[in-house]
Amino acid sequence: MDSSACIDALRQHAPPLLRWGGAVARKLRQFNIALTGKQSGNANTDALTLADLSVQELVVAGLRDADLVLRECRIEAEESNGDLAAFREDGPLVIALDPIDGTKQFRDRTGDGYAVMLHLRNRETVLYSLVYAPEMGPHGTWTEAVGDEVRCGADDWSRPAAAQVASLTPLRTGDRKPTTNIYLIGFQQRDVACAQAVTRAGLQGFPPDAMPGSIYPLMATGEFGGSLIHSPNIYDFPVALHLARVLGGDAVWVHDRRPVHFGETWLDDRADMLRLPGIVACAIDPAVLNILCDVAKDWNPVRYAE
Repeated sequence: MDSSACIDALRQHAPPLLRWGGAVARKLRQFNIALTGKQSGNANTDALTLADLSVQELVVAGLRDADLVLRECRIEAEESNGDLAAFREDGPLVIALDPIDGTKQFRDRTGDGYAVMLHLRNRETVLYSLVYAPEMGPHGTWTEAVGDEVRCGADDWSRPAAAQVASLTPLRTGDRKPTTNIYLIGFQQRDVACAQAVTRAGLQGFPPDAMPGSIYPLMATGEFGGSLIHSPNIYDFPVALHLARVLGGDAVWVHDRRPVHFGETWLDDRADMLRLPGIVACAIDPAVLNILCDVAKDWNPVRYAE
């Protein structure tokens, strides 16, 4: 299957879909739209709103109707709604979608670091990523990774979405300032303690409640150097992997330092989502990646202790 045709179609059609999804999310956030359903025991994982379902319905339908080549991909979406049956059940290419990344912060109105996002990947790596943070800045902020380029910048509603993303100047790795800021999530009740362990190792660990915004634009612009995540899901984390690899770093399993691929996943029945196994370190700077692996190499690789 020709991945370049899928990438071209996504670069043309995904930006307006994510911009529309962001507009829906901004409007729905004004109301009490919390839902129940997920029961993993972790507040960040279990947060669910009507906006998650509404945005996913819109984006899935838009991808279905945008270009027939996109229907030749499998689709993996964090929620179960939308015309998912319109896409292939198997095949080498996957479009993964997270309709509201950062749902707890979105629902509780504790910050504006939520995002609408998707990516295209094969078994080995990520080929295209697009993230729209609707309330980061006056009109939202884009982050795109494709080929050897990363773009990140403000949206401009006076221009078509795809044209605005394409107009953003690619970020150069040499322009980035060294940073030790690392995002940690997925360690259940130990997120804060694990962040403190990373800080003691000479970096600066940030648990979810301390994050100043969405990790993806923060990684792209150099404010964060990466992440340390227990059993990351396959809907949002792969974008961080993509950014790290384009900018000169990597994402690896901490226990053996193998580069992450997507041939090893497991179904988390509690959260109803697919995950990578074990603990994954992701960083743009190889030296930081080594520190993260050293810190976490002996931590419990099982997500749920009981």
